[in-house]
Amino acid sequence: MKATLEFNLPDDEREFKIATQSNEMHSMLWNMDQWLRAKTKYAPDSMSEEKYKAFDECREQLHEFLNEHYINLEA
Repeated sequence: MKATLEFNLPDDEREFKIATQSNEMHSMLWNMDQWLRAKTKYAPDSMSEEKYKAFDECREQLHEFLNEHYINLEA
């Protein structure tokens, strides 16, 4: 199976950039998720409960946004 994307440049410049940068965007989102995961999973004893909850809440919100847009970082 093949798929071909066509863009009418320069009119579709924004759409073209989004399509061609999607791999980098995926990597950035995955890295952010893993960074937030590490902040909570390996939280030092010196981390306040408030700070821990903030990291956890941010990761939960990231997952909610991803789910709303049907984005699976594992795919």
